[in-house]
Amino acid sequence: MREAESRRSMLLRTRCNLSFIVADATPFILMLRPRSDARQWVAHQSYNLAPGVPAAEFTDSYGNLCQRLVAPPGPFSVYTSADVTTPAMIDVAPGAPFIEVQHLPDDVLTYLLPSRYCESELFNEMATEIVAGVAPGYDQVACITDWIRREVRFNPASPYSHMAATDVNERREGVCRDLAHLGIALCRSLSIPTRMVAGYLHGLVPMDLHAWFEAFVGGRWYTFDPTQDAPRGGRVTVAVGHDAANVAIFSQFGPPLVGNEMQVTVELLDGAP
Repeated sequence: MREAESRRSMLLRTRCNLSFIVADATPFILMLRPRSDARQWVAHQSYNLAPGVPAAEFTDSYGNLCQRLVAPPGPFSVYTSADVTTPAMIDVAPGAPFIEVQHLPDDVLTYLLPSRYCESELFNEMATEIVAGVAPGYDQVACITDWIRREVRFNPASPYSHMAATDVNERREGVCRDLAHLGIALCRSLSIPTRMVAGYLHGLVPMDLHAWFEAFVGGRWYTFDPTQDAPRGGRVTVAVGHDAANVAIFSQFGPPLVGNEMQVTVELLDGAP
């Protein structure tokens, strides 16, 4: 990517509103607040609970901002909004090299390990076949992403849920989270550190919260998204982790909820740098 393009930014307003019917007082851990970092700047945020209840925020082991609370019986809603400056283009780096494990940063090593939904220890033979003849590093990840795009159907209305990478590989369809799981498992099986990302994508159809993955090659993290036909910016990261178990926007404990609804919007604003 040319340097001028990599500096282009867009200002997005993200909204995620959640509504629940709570039968009994229920503990929640929410993960709905993006944080500023080297790639995105959160200019303004709002976060409202109805009815208002005490809430506490903490940072988990992945650096994600989490909110914990106990929702009272009855209707309970969470209203969030954030104005975020984020790159209009994602960086691409064909030829970025594979980093040998002994040279990886300490905090990256954990993303080599198998996880609940990414059983990377089962995918080495398959991954080796997919990337045969491809230069180690970025090009291998891009090859895997292209293979998933061709071979696995992205179906936002998929009837399957809570699929691990092995399930996705067998059924050859899934939602964005599922395709990311397969990409992560294949990359980790080649000793490429890979992590899941949950957040927002401007222009996503149908609009919803979105998931993709990042791979550590050439000394930094790069974005890959098998649900999209080309590299796209306009992303707001809310959470990162080993897989979907670490990036759930809400975790509820106790009696099952009677029902819940979610509304997501991503709006392009004027005034980006």
